Amino acid sequence: MRDLLVILAVVLLLCGTQKLRSIGAELGAAVRGFRKALAEGPAEQRSGPVRSDRPDAEFPEAAPPPRTDRDRA
Repeated sequence: MRDLLVILAVVLLLCGTQKLRSIGAELGAAVRGFRKALAEGPAEQRSGPVRSDRPDAEFPEAAPPPRTDRDRA
């Protein structure tokens, strides 16, 4: 516990109170945004998967090349 107080005192001396206040505010806003995103996440997932009546696209350049007699040897 004593070590933590020493570290906090050094940080306070190096950064100053104004900078420390702004860092705390920014960190708090980030944590609130993270919690909000976690709360909204499951609601978005419940909407279900997107379905399409169209067939999947075909990409012939992504298909493996056809095998030849050399490949079988």
